[in-house]
Amino acid sequence: MSNSLVSIITPTYNCGRFIEETIKSVQAQTYTEWEMIISDDCSTDDTREVIAPYLESDPRIKYICNEKNSGAAITRNNALKVAKGRWIAFLDSDDLWLPEKLEKQIRFMEENGYAFSYHEYTEISESGEDLGVYVSGRKSVGKFGMYACCWPGCLAVMYDARKIGLIQINDVKKNNDTAMWLKVIRKANCYLLKENLARYRRRKGSITPPSLKARILWHYRLFRDAEEMNPVLSAFWMCMNMVGNLYKKVFFVRKFDIK
Repeated sequence: MSNSLVSIITPTYNCGRFIEETIKSVQAQTYTEWEMIISDDCSTDDTREVIAPYLESDPRIKYICNEKNSGAAITRNNALKVAKGRWIAFLDSDDLWLPEKLEKQIRFMEENGYAFSYHEYTEISESGEDLGVYVSGRKSVGKFGMYACCWPGCLAVMYDARKIGLIQINDVKKNNDTAMWLKVIRKANCYLLKENLARYRRRKGSITPPSLKARILWHYRLFRDAEEMNPVLSAFWMCMNMVGNLYKKVFFVRKFDIK
């Protein structure tokens, strides 16, 4: 396996409560050739103070900050502009990786010649307790499949920047991670590594689902604004995406009793 650099894209906004644990999960990786780009959307909490000791002690951890609060799409874009790695991975500032995540995913991609991949993960509560939710996906996802459903979780994605190039998305306030995968899927199919390698933190604000009207609008704006489709195509893919995500939830998200 090569020792090519991995650029870890970590957007953050007011995650001072969680980001230290996120950083530690990166530092615990068995694959050590990485840079972690923490891209701050002008946090108003103690995020900067929490990460300051890590910036001083670990040169692999880097910090940039937007000039003004701009949203997650712009914040990810800014981190991608300064990323130097061959491999691009994503980890939000409240989620966690298991120690062998980078090593196993890079080996999986190199051995199979893949340029775009994702893996399985579990969900934890805001306080870090296992919620008994295991998220998987389809073995192979092409362009139609990705347009019809957001298969990868953001914390599970990795792509080869040598083959994909610089990805930048339009300023969409919701589903901006999906908007990014829709750009990448034009260059390469996405393949599943069937192994749990991360923990997604389900926070209180995400437990109560938005209204149906809001979800419909978010999906429409994904294709209208991010993909710049006409209204008819946007409405078509909006419907396909909502049905596809329901299909994923029913057949690829397993729930277990936690005792």
